[in-house]
Amino acid sequence: MAAPSPARPGGAPARDVDLRTRRAPDVGAGRDRIGRLGLAVVDAAVINVAFYAAHWLRYEAEVGGPVGAYIPYGGYAPWGMALTVILLVAYSLDGLYAARRRASWLVTTYSIATASFVGVAFLTVLLYGVRPEAESRLVLPYAAGLITVFVSAARWVDIARYRSGIRRGVGVRNVLLVGAGEVGRAVMRNIIAQPDLGYRVIGFLDDDPTKRERAIGRFQPLGGSADLGRVLRREPVDLVIVTLPWRSRDRIILLVNACESAGVAVRIVPDLFQLSLNRVDMDSLSGIPLIAVREPIIHGWTYRIKRAMDIVLSSLLLAVHAPLLAAIAVAIKLDTPGPVLYRQPRVGRNGRVFTCFKFRSMREGADDARVALLAHNEATGPIFKMRQDPRITRVGRIIRRMSLDEMPQLWNVLRGDMSLVGPRPPMPCEVENYAEWHLRRLEIAPGLTGLWQVSGRSDLTFDEMVMLDLFYAENWSLGLDLKIMLRTVPTVLRGTGAY
Repeated sequence: MAAPSPARPGGAPARDVDLRTRRAPDVGAGRDRIGRLGLAVVDAAVINVAFYAAHWLRYEAEVGGPVGAYIPYGGYAPWGMALTVILLVAYSLDGLYAARRRASWLVTTYSIATASFVGVAFLTVLLYGVRPEAESRLVLPYAAGLITVFVSAARWVDIARYRSGIRRGVGVRNVLLVGAGEVGRAVMRNIIAQPDLGYRVIGFLDDDPTKRERAIGRFQPLGGSADLGRVLRREPVDLVIVTLPWRSRDRIILLVNACESAGVAVRIVPDLFQLSLNRVDMDSLSGIPLIAVREPIIHGWTYRIKRAMDIVLSSLLLAVHAPLLAAIAVAIKLDTPGPVLYRQPRVGRNGRVFTCFKFRSMREGADDARVALLAHNEATGPIFKMRQDPRITRVGRIIRRMSLDEMPQLWNVLRGDMSLVGPRPPMPCEVENYAEWHLRRLEIAPGLTGLWQVSGRSDLTFDEMVMLDLFYAENWSLGLDLKIMLRTVPTVLRGTGAY
């Protein structure tokens, strides 16, 4: 006799489902399809405008030298139509119409340029040996350049419009997470680090009572997995992401069925033994899949490249800002008695303790007075933050607002204690109160700036800071470091979250 199907909440039997699919309608996916179609229509129009402009440059402006017989645009129109079809296919193959793709504008422009020149080259090959009425082949390279410029400009407008809408809540999908283990937290930190994805987590469900005792950053516990139906009825959920381990297959089937019944889209994240997919190498042995775990991404030659960049940039910054550093030192000395520099033990890479240097922004004896102010702590987790801290001096308030108090840490970067970009360097007493998953942020060198700073600084919860640090460690690249450093400048000038 076949084993009965597991019962769903409410007593009705649950039918078995293919966990690779979902049957609930995904409204967000429908909007994505419409958006992709709209992008293709705009691209087609822009390609033809650019092709017309290329004809004008060659025949009206005569860029590239005089032309013989004047060929009206009608003679080139079939070329333009053929190129439009070729480029739309090339853009699609290059992923420019992928669902919810919102890559940076520079990455998008690179893809557009590559696909455009490849498409023009393909059309040139098709026309080779053909003697159409339109003779000037310079129109094609002109078209490739103009198409790249015009389409990239259109995509910049689209990305700006999309991001503006996300900030206003337009197109944002409310997400419910089921499972708050390592895989669930990986989903959380990706959502925090990439707000342009358009996801807003309204909370999470977990069957472990200890995980339901407190929020994880901004993510609130809403009960156990058995409460899914109640939460779907009570909350405006657009998407459920299940991050349970595969040993809970029967439970996953129940959750998928409950989402289908409620008409809510559902996605399942394979835990893959709780490994992040960007740390996995896939190979095969005569069709047998082999899985290997990569070394940490900032390791070996990548670490040496990052270290070389730290040495060069920190040396330049110390030299360029030497007059400013001297002026701040004089101001601190004239403002209040005490040393100019504040030395404090901090925990660095792999748990090594080092002396961190900062400009003194508080009166002497501030560390002793901290105990009396613990009741006024405005931060979460083991860190201490207070907006109106009475220990801060007049000069200290100014330099903290602009993060100038941290400039002596450039010496720590030069010495190798820190990096220009990385997690916030914690104090030993903070590390003593870390949860086990928090300790992973100590696998890389702390930084003068980081994702935590350009994403809200002191306005973030501690758990959110850690999740951003882990996202950075798992997705590091020189491009990401440069992007963070560039974003740090306006963040510091605005004083966002600094106190």
